[in-house]
Amino acid sequence: MKKLSVIKIGGNIIEDENALSQFLKLFADLEGSKILVHGGGKRATHIAAKLGVSSKMVNGRRITDTDSLDVITMVYGGLVNKNIVARLQALQVDAIGLSGADANSISSNKRPVAEVDFGFVGDVRKVNHDAVDILIRSGFTPVFCAITHDGKGQLLNTNADTIASQIAVGMSEIYETSIYYCFELDGVLRDINNPNSVIKHIDKMLYAQLLDQGIITDGMLPKLENCFDALDKGVKHINMGNTAMLSKENNNFTRITL
Repeated sequence: MKKLSVIKIGGNIIEDENALSQFLKLFADLEGSKILVHGGGKRATHIAAKLGVSSKMVNGRRITDTDSLDVITMVYGGLVNKNIVARLQALQVDAIGLSGADANSISSNKRPVAEVDFGFVGDVRKVNHDAVDILIRSGFTPVFCAITHDGKGQLLNTNADTIASQIAVGMSEIYETSIYYCFELDGVLRDINNPNSVIKHIDKMLYAQLLDQGIITDGMLPKLENCFDALDKGVKHINMGNTAMLSKENNNFTRITL
């Protein structure tokens, strides 16, 4: 079975010109078939403020009303996505920028209203692995922004970490898939105040212990939940750390296994 790498980059990398340039060079040099997934929440908040659109957050998650969805579509699907695609082309990567609506590649359900109405937010329902595979076999490198659709004409803002994991799960029917979650830290830290306290290997047993000890909290919780869900559903390898983990010489990052 052929191998496929799914790489997700966080907003701090997108906003840091040097970090983004270094990442794109590492991504371009990465051998084999690959898919890039990005968000752009910080850029969207900045552009929204310029346009007079208020950004509402609940527990770190964006409320996506009609105006916010317009900004997200412009920023994620336009400004951020096309800049990344153009820069990858300059690095001899034949990238193609996509939302989940393109080629019906990722369909979602609008999140039901519970305690909070998150608006036009999608929970991934299906990845069209055949359509994505056609692009890969044609020599293209898909670059997905964090937008999906409901199949009825509605775009939906969708968590980029979840998109990365669900793409990897969907493509695991065809490829041996690996996920690389790239962010500003070297990996999952045992002590948030000590950047050198990287936990190099986390399995389900250690994960439960880290939860009990209060070491895994806040934004790292949904990331690791996505990781174990993806591993349960066929993804082979998951790595978390800064962009240097894409280099063969670097081994200072966190590996997630069952």
